[in-house]
Amino acid sequence: MQRRQADVRTPPPIPLPQGEGGQRFHSFRHRSCTLLVVAILAASCIPALAADEDQDLQFIPQAAQQPPQAAPAVTTASGTQHNYLEDAFQETALRPNLLVPLPPPDPARWEDWLFLDSRDEWQLGDGVHFTYSGRFNFRAADNLPFPTHENVRNDLREAYVIWQPSDGTWLELGRINLKSGVALGYNPTDFFKTRAVVEPLTADPSVLREDRMGTLMVFGEHVWTGGSIAIAFAPQVTLPTAVYRDTELPDFDPMLDRTNAQDRFLLKGSVNLAPGLAPELLLYHAGDRTQIGANMTVGIGQQTVAYAEWAGGVRSDLITDALNYGRETGTLPPSTLAIIKGDPTEYFQNDLALGTSWSPAETKLTFNFEYHYHEAGFTSQDWQRWFNAARGGGFTGINSTLWYIRGYAQEQQEPLERHEAFVRMDWVDAFVTDLEITALANVSLEDGSGLVQATADYYVSRAWTVGVLGSFSFGGPRTDYGSLPQAGSVLLRVVRYL
Repeated sequence: MQRRQADVRTPPPIPLPQGEGGQRFHSFRHRSCTLLVVAILAASCIPALAADEDQDLQFIPQAAQQPPQAAPAVTTASGTQHNYLEDAFQETALRPNLLVPLPPPDPARWEDWLFLDSRDEWQLGDGVHFTYSGRFNFRAADNLPFPTHENVRNDLREAYVIWQPSDGTWLELGRINLKSGVALGYNPTDFFKTRAVVEPLTADPSVLREDRMGTLMVFGEHVWTGGSIAIAFAPQVTLPTAVYRDTELPDFDPMLDRTNAQDRFLLKGSVNLAPGLAPELLLYHAGDRTQIGANMTVGIGQQTVAYAEWAGGVRSDLITDALNYGRETGTLPPSTLAIIKGDPTEYFQNDLALGTSWSPAETKLTFNFEYHYHEAGFTSQDWQRWFNAARGGGFTGINSTLWYIRGYAQEQQEPLERHEAFVRMDWVDAFVTDLEITALANVSLEDGSGLVQATADYYVSRAWTVGVLGSFSFGGPRTDYGSLPQAGSVLLRVVRYL
């Protein structure tokens, strides 16, 4: 039986100021989305494209390869289905008297999700397959009115055709969740992660990789004995839109504005230099920016794997990027530049994840230890300016602008911190058979604050799983995690596999 890592709720997207940008392009986006969804479905009727784009999994440490969110597979004559029904209820404790108050509405104190999750594949012909992945949601919360369209949502994660014209060659067309990288807690080379996570139900990065929205693209890959090469092109189909509020998510919109708001191109290849040594190089271009990247893993004995992931390119810092995006989409007024200034200079900046995976002999334990470096992220001085700006006043809505920067980083899946440590433990058959315990922690090396999450899932049978999840953030009131409105949460969940 395949086992899935449990969901746990991260702090919800920050309530953000809304200008005309979010509505300005709505009708254009809606028409574009409709046409493209029709095109995707039409493509499923022709022999077109193929294989598993996620060849990077061969480089990821073994613990990270376990497919989170995977229900037991049901194989039929025409394909394979992974379907499950889940209900999750969460209670959240909020911090009182934040130094930088959160703009209204307040975060939810309780939430409940009932959803049907489907991951299906159908064989259309010789070497031709169609893959679908989606989640139909019913949700309720104390900060959501009832009834409203926000109570019902559908996330179209993936819908694409795969064609294998020859051994070792695959072509794909449609909405694809293309993943890259060998690290577990932060993937600098996972370029298509930006804006792809919608209403995250977990703090576990390995689960977020699986549950996010795919990107409409054409993808091709060829693998041979000595290595592999892959090319992806994702076209722009709409204009950039405002950062979404957690209480204003589209219901049945495929949200291609999150994934296809600019032309994007990726070229990556790997070479087998020696047994167990196959470095990967990447070239990525989006909008007016180009990045390069590399991935490397090295086995150390039987129980340990060391790995490194790096990406770099010319860009501004996170603060400048957030403010520029807010003004571009009509969310922030031009005067926001005077609130908190980043470094507007564009220069070559680096992102790095260094880690090791260790599995003690004769155990079902796996530990991951990582160091993350995000050069565009907040320094200690940036945090001081962020907290001081709220006290300095200047104009109405200053707190909204400050929290907008953090909400933007969350949507981009960029770390706020320049330096951070990540630790994860997974224990299968912990104490008793069929009990899985997972724990992880993100710790800021700038201010010592952090987020801790623990999950316990008991697999009652092939048809049922029950779990309990808990998380809490710690740190002083002038720290990254200590300034979050959510102090901690507990979530109870029941899963029925279909």
